[in-house]
Amino acid sequence: MKLIVNNREFAIDADPAMPLLWALRDVIGLTGTKFGCGAAQCGACTVHLDGQPVRSCITPISEAEGKKLTTIEAATDGSDRVGAAVHAAWLKHDVAQCGYCQSGQIMSAIAFLKSQPRGKAPTTAEIDAAMDGNICRCGTYARIRAAVADAARTIA
Repeated sequence: MKLIVNNREFAIDADPAMPLLWALRDVIGLTGTKFGCGAAQCGACTVHLDGQPVRSCITPISEAEGKKLTTIEAATDGSDRVGAAVHAAWLKHDVAQCGYCQSGQIMSAIAFLKSQPRGKAPTTAEIDAAMDGNICRCGTYARIRAAVADAARTIA
């Protein structure tokens, strides 16, 4: 199978049912996407598949074939305006404590902000709803909310 990950093509010799998470981490070597629960409940494994957030722990690699896959490594490398704004806001608001959930949180925040009408400031309720599927065991939700709102202002 061929996967397009972060604008690079990879030939994957694996079971088509293999979760995308393990192809990314164990086959390709991109370890920024984290394993959390293995049941699509915590959000640590969130990546973008054709621009939409998906939980890579339950998404088979066969579902990703021929689609554009973006991981945290490319989302925050500065080449994407929204990704750069979210990354900068995360640092400014000192969001990370243990940091384990952060790649999934950031990927969800980027997808949310890209889905918003240009120039529209999201409400606290909208941010909370968009980030609801991402669990932070350290409880930095107030900082996450502040960072998403700050990034929204930056890209407005």
